[in-house]
Amino acid sequence: METSLDYLLKKDRDAVAVETDGMDVTWGELALSMVELLELLPDLDAEPGLLTRHFRLFALEPPTLLTGYYEPWIEASLEPSEKYPYPLYGVPSDCKTIDLGQFHPRWKGQQLVYRINGDAIEPYPDRKDIDGAAALKGLGAEIAYARNLMDVFLLQVQGSGRLVLPDGSVRHILYAGKNGHPYVSLGRLLIDEGYVPQEEMSMGRIRQFVAENPVVGREMMYRNPSYVFFRLAEEGPFGSIGQVLTPMVSVAVDRHYVPLGSALLLSGGIPRIGGGEREFCSLVTAQDTGGAIKGTRCDLFCGTGPDAEYLAGHLQHDASLYLLVSKRVLGKRTDVRQQ
Repeated sequence: METSLDYLLKKDRDAVAVETDGMDVTWGELALSMVELLELLPDLDAEPGLLTRHFRLFALEPPTLLTGYYEPWIEASLEPSEKYPYPLYGVPSDCKTIDLGQFHPRWKGQQLVYRINGDAIEPYPDRKDIDGAAALKGLGAEIAYARNLMDVFLLQVQGSGRLVLPDGSVRHILYAGKNGHPYVSLGRLLIDEGYVPQEEMSMGRIRQFVAENPVVGREMMYRNPSYVFFRLAEEGPFGSIGQVLTPMVSVAVDRHYVPLGSALLLSGGIPRIGGGEREFCSLVTAQDTGGAIKGTRCDLFCGTGPDAEYLAGHLQHDASLYLLVSKRVLGKRTDVRQQ
């Protein structure tokens, strides 16, 4: 929560962060709300009613789809070999990004990813071009090499992870950019085309299908044209606010619906390790975004390791998400209007 406050304090305090229930809430009001929440945190476990006494809860509508993501560990090498043939790429030198808002106000917040070909610009290569036709060969963009192409694919879905190198050392590998193509869910494709029943869908089931059907599996992966580029680091994973994510507290959101850095109450069901489900009602904070996180969907960062992989791989549940705004802050707004 403290790292979210750091982010909020850097924003223009008088600028509108979000409109909810017909009311504009500023970045400054969100920051003051976070300060108050941090003051109350030590007492909330013993007296949970403090939350509703001190905060107004604005429900996100329609209710959210709660999913999960995690930090995978994959076997990799910094040098290519027969054992490690699949490249992990940094942002290639010919991959360009431009803010379209510079050209027209209606494109504010939109970016174009492209490359230059002669006198023209063109879309950057998609997954099939990159993994199937070696479109990046010769650019020197490789930063590591994996044993398994499915590991590369799932690392891109999660956005960051850890590389276990042949000498046993571990390096963080973090999101650095993408090729600008839309994200297509491999799990959804497998369900829609009848390869995997919806009730069986999980990351483990996807792995199983691709391992048992390598040719079809690769073609299905190619149908997700989105491609993620990485960088190596000594710590992580970092969210979109530039801070290290906290397991079971940090969530990824669509910033058009939920302001980054805001304090939230999340209520829904999550899987039990080994089977079944349990209720989850907890304070969380919006610290990340993702290509697949659109609308009211919320993605819970589950951490790292086998339990986190299981939880993230099986989490798909309807949930409720509430934005917390201090009643004291809202009262000050009313006081000002009455003067």
